[in-house]
Amino acid sequence: MLEPMDPVAHNRKAWDRQVELGNEWTQPVSPEVVARARQDDWSVVLIGYEPVPRDWFPADLRNADVLCLASGGGQQAPVLAAAGARVTVFDNSGAQLAQDRTVAKREGLSIQTVQGDMRDLSAFDDASFDLIFHPVSNVFCPEVPPVWRECYRVLRPGGALLAGFMNPDIYIFDRESEDARGELIVRHALPYSDLTHLSEEERLRVNGAAAPIEYSHTLTDQIGGQITAGFIIKNFVEAPHHAGLTAKYMTGYIATRAIKPSD
Repeated sequence: MLEPMDPVAHNRKAWDRQVELGNEWTQPVSPEVVARARQDDWSVVLIGYEPVPRDWFPADLRNADVLCLASGGGQQAPVLAAAGARVTVFDNSGAQLAQDRTVAKREGLSIQTVQGDMRDLSAFDDASFDLIFHPVSNVFCPEVPPVWRECYRVLRPGGALLAGFMNPDIYIFDRESEDARGELIVRHALPYSDLTHLSEEERLRVNGAAAPIEYSHTLTDQIGGQITAGFIIKNFVEAPHHAGLTAKYMTGYIATRAIKPSD
């Protein structure tokens, strides 16, 4: 009998491999981007290619403690650090974290990196951060509610969680029909997982051996889970998926700004 797959270990290796392959979400920002951020001319993306509204952030990032959660790759963390924040990057992939360290060394930035599973932030004390920046990444996590509970714990009262995640509805379609023939064919019941909805042979054929395992998650877990953890959701936006046919018909990304109450 085959041993059950450890999705965290698999996705760690998969994202290490994505760095080798040059995945766009593993490419560090340029010196020019960092230089502009030092002059308060900056933006970062939370969902797709859409810049996060600046009013989602504190008015002044200088000396704010920011956790870039599952946000390795040398993209958001260096920008926020150049804007004045004290930044810690937490990610499952050592290679992704190395990209942040590379930019930090190149640009003379102070960025801390910690490797681990986003469901377990025990490396950090309660109330350690003023802001958590969590781009589309819990799609690679087997369960979401523990992520929100840990975010709530490590945020200070009044702190904000900026989270991006997938619209689960895009997972109802057959990936092979979409990619190979340009057809949107409804196939999968939700919630979706590569491990339960595809055979091993199909997963390797369609996604490739280097691809991370993905999960759709429900909006009950994504949005309701934040509320259950104690957050107050203050902002909500959607954006098209940056790749694939679904962008013609529906939004593929959702972003929320949630606050930990002060009292």
